[in-house]
Amino acid sequence: MIASLPDRIYEAAFVPELWPGVLEELSNVSNSAAASLVLFDDRASPKFIATDLIAPVLEAFDSANGWQKSEEVQLLFSMTPPSAFVYDADYFPPEALASNHLRLDRTRPLGIGGQVGSFVVMPTGEMALFSTERWLENNRPTAEDMERLNALRPHLARAGLIATRLGLERAKDTVSAMERIGLPAAVLSSTGLVLAANAMLEAMASVFRTVAFGGLAVGDAQSDLLFQQAVDSVRGRSAVSVRSIPVAAQDDRPPIIVHLVPLHRSAHDIFSGGDILVVATAVKASSMVPSPTLLAGLFDLTPAEARLASALSRGLALKDAAAGSNITVKTGRTYLERIFAKTGTRRQSQLLALLKSTEVLSRR
Repeated sequence: MIASLPDRIYEAAFVPELWPGVLEELSNVSNSAAASLVLFDDRASPKFIATDLIAPVLEAFDSANGWQKSEEVQLLFSMTPPSAFVYDADYFPPEALASNHLRLDRTRPLGIGGQVGSFVVMPTGEMALFSTERWLENNRPTAEDMERLNALRPHLARAGLIATRLGLERAKDTVSAMERIGLPAAVLSSTGLVLAANAMLEAMASVFRTVAFGGLAVGDAQSDLLFQQAVDSVRGRSAVSVRSIPVAAQDDRPPIIVHLVPLHRSAHDIFSGGDILVVATAVKASSMVPSPTLLAGLFDLTPAEARLASALSRGLALKDAAAGSNITVKTGRTYLERIFAKTGTRRQSQLLALLKSTEVLSRR
């Protein structure tokens, strides 16, 4: 079942009534009691969707203005989210967890204990919280539970980007979906042919270019190599799994992240038989956007790779960054090579520039 879960995650991004089933499976693969998705936007009230067991708890929490009252939620916005799923007892101060009676008074009678969650910050400024609820009798997650969740996190991040833009409403067709997303976007066929593109993407001549046989390419050669590999991956022609591609800043244009979202099942029908949705995002200044976690979380880095990237972005030498991550320098070099491959950089100076450019933008 877990092998088909990524496709179902992407499908739910466009057909939100499918989220409860996806979240139920997310709960099952992590040996949890329930799961939920909460979308935060600094311009609107949070929206949420959940499995049956925890849905009434979230509804009551929302009715009691829990988002404004909960110390946990306030800390969520003030602490830098890690680029992985975390167990709440390992992340929040004990007093913050113990004081959240709006949640505890409703979850304890259900036999629910702690939470395992991941805060996914979008380049557009919103944030998605994917959370699983642990049974009291099986409270602390195992390493295997966390590994399964973190393997799904990049798919959840990209689906969360679509879900935040659509506002948990169903996309009806290609035109309405691309308008609602409000980002530069194009739909490709299984052969890479551009079936539709909105005006926002067509206006990005410095980022995208058309190629022979109606295909699409990225102007930057290194980024285009990653992009074409990702297209082949979505089409099943490559084992490469990276589907978020960085495009370095140019002149007065900020760094761009190009996401490839596979269109299967109902999403395939919504987009008139399209197979790949290409969406471009630029980093937006927002109180919700921490950096460098933003880039680390979106480029399919493992938690260990993300920690090393974050340390390097602070100006640490590889030796010191490795020591701070409790790994050997040799392992650190291996992680660094993987980070280079996933971010489209070739040297540590390029990686540092990419991470720092996002940090500057997030402070504006």
